[in-house]
Amino acid sequence: MSTKATFYHAGCGVCVDAEQQFAASLDPSKFDIEIVHLGEAPSRLAEAEAAGVKSVPAFVIDGQPYHINFGASVDDLK
Repeated sequence: MSTKATFYHAGCGVCVDAEQQFAASLDPSKFDIEIVHLGEAPSRLAEAEAAGVKSVPAFVIDGQPYHINFGASVDDLK
């Protein structure tokens, strides 16, 4: 069974780099990976906040948020 891993980002340079470095390196046989561009899917902001995302880029893996670097605050995306 795969572990759910959601990568939230806003399309900024830091986010794109994190996607290339981290999201692409996760083993798809172990992780069910979803990439969510919050600039293109602003309706998912509340979901990201509820999962504990404070800034992007960030992963939420099995309900636990992991902030990679500071690209943009979730508040700035509203």
